[in-house]
Amino acid sequence: MLLGYVFDFTSAKTKIPSVILLLFLGLVVRHLSQIMEISIPNLSPVLPFLGTIGLILIVLEGSLELELNKSKLPKIAKYSAIAFIPMLVFSFGLAFAFQHFSDSTFKICLSNAIPFSIISSAIAIPSARNLLNNEKEFVTYESSLSDIFGVLLFNFLTLNDNIGSQSIGYFALELIIMIGVSFVATLVLAYLLHKIKHHIKFAPIIILILLIYAVSKVYHLPALIFILFFGLFIGNIDELRNYKFIRQFHPINFSKEVLKFRELTTEMAFLIRTLFFLLFGYLIEITEIMNADTIIWALLITAGIFLVRFLVLKMFKFPSSPVLLIAPRGLITILLFLSIPFEQTIQIANKSLIIQVIILTAFVMMIGLIRQNKSDTDPIKIDDSKEII
Repeated sequence: MLLGYVFDFTSAKTKIPSVILLLFLGLVVRHLSQIMEISIPNLSPVLPFLGTIGLILIVLEGSLELELNKSKLPKIAKYSAIAFIPMLVFSFGLAFAFQHFSDSTFKICLSNAIPFSIISSAIAIPSARNLLNNEKEFVTYESSLSDIFGVLLFNFLTLNDNIGSQSIGYFALELIIMIGVSFVATLVLAYLLHKIKHHIKFAPIIILILLIYAVSKVYHLPALIFILFFGLFIGNIDELRNYKFIRQFHPINFSKEVLKFRELTTEMAFLIRTLFFLLFGYLIEITEIMNADTIIWALLITAGIFLVRFLVLKMFKFPSSPVLLIAPRGLITILLFLSIPFEQTIQIANKSLIIQVIILTAFVMMIGLIRQNKSDTDPIKIDDSKEII
């Protein structure tokens, strides 16, 4: 874990994504435990649990950092389109390829393609911390929204046997219910965060967030919307201070509590993210990384990811450097892959392919960060900060 921390704070200088080093470290730990004949129980069931907790904390961490006001609404709409269109186009394209080389239905192939189309906010957001303010903002919005759109689409496909007007209607109803639940739950949690005077106040808030997420999942509601909604609300309480009921929170004092809460969330997100990738690296077999049967697929998928991304960024006239190459696959890809029902799995989309795509996209991101121009540093950052102030 301490080495994971070292990897995290040195990645700004080495430009090596910490996820690659964590996977390698987990692999080393596995072989050392075998050499030293240390008996370790089967840890595979722990991975989905850590992944879910990590996803919640990472989306919460990202949403707390986002600035939301009227002037940013056009920009957010643009970022949403840039997050959604490549995911949809690439998912359908890869699903057609999977269907051509397998005997499965298009719906099943699409369920297996979606995990490959989602940007991992767990890797992208920490990697973008040294970019310019507008680039960092773009990566945070895009990767967080990519997670949410991807999970929504994945759940819709895997939970409905037949796709039609009825299933779409139910899905729209679930979205409306979740938005209502998010609004009420956010107000309650914000009120508790403001009113609790006990010296322990943030832990119960986080536990309640996990509880609301878990209950929402039981009823197949899009629970990540609540996480994003809650983070945006308390993170931008100052922007809402003109509303009468918001003034009851005393925004200035409340912002100090939110800052402490954000710091705690960041620490916990780092801890869970590090544990997740260490464990995933521990569970990897060398043969899975070196699998020659899937490497061509992995290279083609990686090339397709960045080709579609390049075209969409050009279409929206968004500067492609250096954000073009920041589209890693990671925690959310693994989590959705593990969530595919057994009867909906296909032979092509296996663990080897997932691992190879994660490593390849991380290496491409590393190249992009290394090639980042030195002109994207302090002077421009100072101008950005002045503009925000």
